[in-house]
Amino acid sequence: MPKRLPMWATATLYGTLIVALSMGVRQTFGVFLLPISETLEIGRSQVSLTLAVQNLIFGLGQPFIGALADRRGVRPILMLGVLLYALGLWGVTVVTNVWGLLLSLGLVVGLAQSMTTFVVIFSALGALVPPQRRGLAFGLVTAGGSLGMFAFVPLAQILLSMMSWQGALVSLALLILLILLFALAFRRPTSSASQAAALPSASLKPVIATALRHPGYLLLNLGFFVCGFHVAFIAIHFPAYLADYAVAPFVAASALAVIGLANVVGSYLFGSLSDRFVKKRVLSGLYFARAVVFVLFLLLPVTGTSALVFGFAIGLLWLGTVPLTSGLVAQLFGVRYLGTLYGIVFLSHQVGAFLGAWLGGAVYDVTGSYLPVWYTALALSLVAAFIHVILDDRPVRGLQEQRV
Repeated sequence: MPKRLPMWATATLYGTLIVALSMGVRQTFGVFLLPISETLEIGRSQVSLTLAVQNLIFGLGQPFIGALADRRGVRPILMLGVLLYALGLWGVTVVTNVWGLLLSLGLVVGLAQSMTTFVVIFSALGALVPPQRRGLAFGLVTAGGSLGMFAFVPLAQILLSMMSWQGALVSLALLILLILLFALAFRRPTSSASQAAALPSASLKPVIATALRHPGYLLLNLGFFVCGFHVAFIAIHFPAYLADYAVAPFVAASALAVIGLANVVGSYLFGSLSDRFVKKRVLSGLYFARAVVFVLFLLLPVTGTSALVFGFAIGLLWLGTVPLTSGLVAQLFGVRYLGTLYGIVFLSHQVGAFLGAWLGGAVYDVTGSYLPVWYTALALSLVAAFIHVILDDRPVRGLQEQRV
């Protein structure tokens, strides 16, 4: 008789599938940037601003959603988030102006994403997964987001070739409802709230106050800000950047898909490395590697081949920051309030994403070029590489009892 998977492994599997669906659909929005802009007769900067607001709402909701997950469990949060996600996507197809787009794609979808992605799932897994397997589990869930990107970006492009962009978005809204099935797997009290409630630990407010005074935690926020800037700028503006160089739309979508496929490997790799090596050093190396990739891409001619090679290289480094950064939060403060504390760090990530998404469109509309934003991304890579070298990653004294 086959041996049953341990509870933490089963929860990791379902969490990976949930993030694959939620993040997969999220990463398709760059493909819809031009069709939405043309239909509503608005500039790229206005659609970019909407997606920037989405990123910001995604981040602003994280500390509060994380706190709810820590206290109440993840199942009701996931189910409500799925319904909001589908509603928001449908809303995009019926709006007639930029304000309707801001409400549906910006506010509703942004809030839904905060309820169906990393922070909620990490809150559920934090106390379930043994410490020696935590980096691996977080890496697998992160890889799920990239697997979704690999699957959904080409799917969105195929749907666009078969039907209107409105029909394509409705199809994605129907697919997102599958998360409801996987959310049922969390019917038992498997969240970190139920597991950690029995642990003696400090109350939330003093822990947050301690975190906000901790230099290492503040540098983690700054580093994740850089990651958010990179990811949002590339995911949203890379297809349009390639279109300006006459690269075929399907090749551009394929480049985004390659990013997702490569990051399945990268997230697993960096998750495993976080269990074996000093996390802050691995993070520093990751950001420096991004800088090298940016330099090489900007020096080479923009072609379909260079786009695909860039997609593979940056994909290896895409979300490897997630298991490393969340692992550092757990290393510093334990897992009792991991959802809350990582939610705050993720908010910083989304502030960076807001700027990356918005500045891409705003700078393009003013200058007719994305190059100033590419140079900014390069400079931020070097800053992030440096700050993780000097980051204080020693566990906070007095919170050791939370390190289950």
